[in-house]
Amino acid sequence: MSREPFNEPRLAINRVYTRRGDTGETSLAGGQRIPKDGPRIEAYGAIDELNSFVGAARVTAGELTSREPNLEILVSILLRVQHELFNLGSILATLPEDVHPKQARVTDTEVARLEVEMDRMNEELPALRSFVLAGDTRLNADLHICRTICRRAERLCVALARAETIPPEAVRYLNRLSDAMFVWSRWASHAAGVPETFWQPNLSASGQANLQENH
Repeated sequence: MSREPFNEPRLAINRVYTRRGDTGETSLAGGQRIPKDGPRIEAYGAIDELNSFVGAARVTAGELTSREPNLEILVSILLRVQHELFNLGSILATLPEDVHPKQARVTDTEVARLEVEMDRMNEELPALRSFVLAGDTRLNADLHICRTICRRAERLCVALARAETIPPEAVRYLNRLSDAMFVWSRWASHAAGVPETFWQPNLSASGQANLQENH
């Protein structure tokens, strides 16, 4: 089933500063003035932060494609995700009564696409027998950072949904995206041929001290 395309942005950003935010308020898409630390702003602010870190991960992946060409598919996915996150921010910056039928948003199509991509990459990975630590490669670390910010954005959207109406697809998308970031982080290490670093509780300071006492 096809759907009508979203409206293209209608913006004219001629001057970045307006001084209208100097009193601690900002405007929603419908013109309503609300505090900058309100739950709706916190939610789409975290999504904006996530988008920036996804961009950083995309740069890292792009710099590796000359020697790891299979990462090109991840570069393409991350660019698409950046557009989707902007669409999500757009709908969260708009109160339900002001939403246009063709306004950009995330839908179940985006959720399903993430699931397909996750499943495809996960098939290439060994089964996990422990939790993993971030940092096998720079790209692995970047994607784990994205994962944790995505989880925070999801929590903020869940909190917002308790107080205000937001599209249910917003939480579903962020939930699936954080899972995807985890799979992509593992896949990035696998593509680079770098072993994963597994959580070992006894590598803590107290664990090592106990091992020394028992020898």
